[in-house]
Amino acid sequence: MKKIKLLIVSFVWLLGGCTKDLVSIDYGDINPAIFPKTAEDIEAMVNSAYYPIRGSWWDGMFSTSERGVQMISDCTTEILTGWYDEKQQATLHSYQPDDGGITGFYDRFYNKISRMTMTIYLIEESTVSEELKKKAIAEVRCARGLLAYTLFDLYGPIVIAPLEVLKNPLVEAPLARMPYDEMVNFIEADLLAATEDLPHPADADYGRFNKALAKMLLIRLNLHEKRWDKVVELADDIINYNYYGLADDYVGLWSLDGAKNNYNGLINREIIWSIPCDYEGTSQNQWQLMVLPGGYAPKGGWGTVQSTWWFYDTFEAIDKRRTMLIAEFTDVEGRTYNRANPGSFLNYGPLPLKIHEDAARTTSYSTVDIIMYRYADVLLSKAEALANGGGVPTQETINLVNRIRNRAGLEDVKLLDYQNLTAFNDMLLTERSHEFWCENGQYRADLIRHDKFVSRCLEVRQSPYTAPYKQVFPFSRTKITEGKGMFIQNPFYN
Repeated sequence: MKKIKLLIVSFVWLLGGCTKDLVSIDYGDINPAIFPKTAEDIEAMVNSAYYPIRGSWWDGMFSTSERGVQMISDCTTEILTGWYDEKQQATLHSYQPDDGGITGFYDRFYNKISRMTMTIYLIEESTVSEELKKKAIAEVRCARGLLAYTLFDLYGPIVIAPLEVLKNPLVEAPLARMPYDEMVNFIEADLLAATEDLPHPADADYGRFNKALAKMLLIRLNLHEKRWDKVVELADDIINYNYYGLADDYVGLWSLDGAKNNYNGLINREIIWSIPCDYEGTSQNQWQLMVLPGGYAPKGGWGTVQSTWWFYDTFEAIDKRRTMLIAEFTDVEGRTYNRANPGSFLNYGPLPLKIHEDAARTTSYSTVDIIMYRYADVLLSKAEALANGGGVPTQETINLVNRIRNRAGLEDVKLLDYQNLTAFNDMLLTERSHEFWCENGQYRADLIRHDKFVSRCLEVRQSPYTAPYKQVFPFSRTKITEGKGMFIQNPFYN
């Protein structure tokens, strides 16, 4: 492991929530002997924890580009198709340790976990009030849990540097990846601790963490581990906040202000956490730029990905969730493209626009916020856990699925048609793909959980490169070398 350099950058938060203005404050290297002294110091340190988990092509894990988790994860599934660079490697499952677009999530972000560990230590040792410490540490632990879970989901266990190593950054200390169970326990401990001191959803500022987000992340972790009883318990906790509900308009969730407000201007109670974005690029949403071809009217982009016609055909024709899969468009010169006349714009599948086209945008960025987790995920996760934990679907599980389908304008599915657990899981997996396409990239994990990751790639892509070991990404050769024999590559990657 390289010597650890710890830098803090701060957000400025205004108007009761995440501001659209970002100010960088260089605190230099963290000195473990110098502790924050004021509430402003604490706020700056907490805000820095949000920095790596925003949308930014340069240094944001949730960039809506090929540098972000969502696009690359969805490219490994039937949802997206890439035909060059890391997007093609993800599409074909052909990635190897030399492919920096695949290994880069770990290389760029693993050390941010160390920064957060040091931040927690410095806050603990500060002289501010205990109440302020508790709230601050809860936010940082939630950020650390989110980041650690995301990397764990992509790569398997990772290196987690102990505090004592971080307090002595000039001493070189190659570290091994954490054992699997310890990794799971580390993430779970962070998120459980965060649930204790984060605010109730009703009391949290927009864009900031709350109890429901920490529990939603725990749901994802427990789905990953197939701990069905814990998923149900956590889902019921969120339901029993009596705060969340489904928005009436699915497509409207991705309107210019849809993540913040529902159709009548009230606070959107479906969103558990989203990342605020703006034209200035404080946090960047580049999705229209990535998806829309140059000639798209009224305003195009670079057209770097398409969906698949295979995925498009899995939707019922009246499904509102298919609306923003653009299967036909007329360009600025009056030429019409569709499935029968795809050109080079719809040859793999429709345009996966998902969000408002924001034709008024004057930069590469959009003001449409990045939605990360929604209440719909709570309901579908509970349905899956009840059925798989009990070994058989029930009317309750079907009712939960139908709440999601009805909002999409679809008729109920019937228990009589899904009494077999395998049939139910196949149906639920399809519903998850329809509900969460191009959202947070977690559908990749859904396919893996249901043992469909390889078979789906074979069915849709006929790729000779896919194999069970491709369910986790490789680490870069640089990280293996720096580990000096302690850091072991994932199996079968040469």
